[in-house]
Amino acid sequence: MRRFLAVLTIVAATLIGIPGQALGYPPAPPSVSESYNQLAALRVAAPLSMDGYSRDRFPHWTTQYGTCNTREVVLQRDGSNVAVDSSCYPISGSWYSVYDRIWLSRASDVHIDHVVALANAWRSGAKYWTDSKRSAFANDLNRGQLIAVSASSNTSKGDQDPSQWRPSNTGWWCYYARHWIDVKYDWQLAVTSSEKSALYDMMGYC
Repeated sequence: MRRFLAVLTIVAATLIGIPGQALGYPPAPPSVSESYNQLAALRVAAPLSMDGYSRDRFPHWTTQYGTCNTREVVLQRDGSNVAVDSSCYPISGSWYSVYDRIWLSRASDVHIDHVVALANAWRSGAKYWTDSKRSAFANDLNRGQLIAVSASSNTSKGDQDPSQWRPSNTGWWCYYARHWIDVKYDWQLAVTSSEKSALYDMMGYC
């Protein structure tokens, strides 16, 4: 149901008219109190091996509606005054990268970050999923798993968890932690002890 409502909102806004204002950033995370409850419930475990890992095991940027794939949907959702061509690719607009507080004016300069990186998910339990479930994870629009950010911030993050990397914008730490927690909780992924401690620390900024 959450997936249906998320896509329905995007379709409706697209039909109303483009260009227009950004539809907004990812779906709001749970409340601070609920995030703490989720965080406490996360299972702590050592990372699994990366044996067998490939991004191809997480088929992503699948079609969401019409000719629009997941990346294009996020670009429309997270951008301002976004105009698209007949194939749904943004031809104009601007994007604010909350990780490092910079504006981007070309879609080609925008990366769509998997908040919980695919490699991290693999180490946290996705190694044992089917490719179909991994695809659902990689295209998850129902939670704060996907967000448009600068290429530089996404590259610097790589597949690191919050004990290893945090956005330079401390004002986003509370949201980043809550989105991370929500994704790991809903997808029943494990965390390391250092990762869990770092998330508690970031929640202190809420």
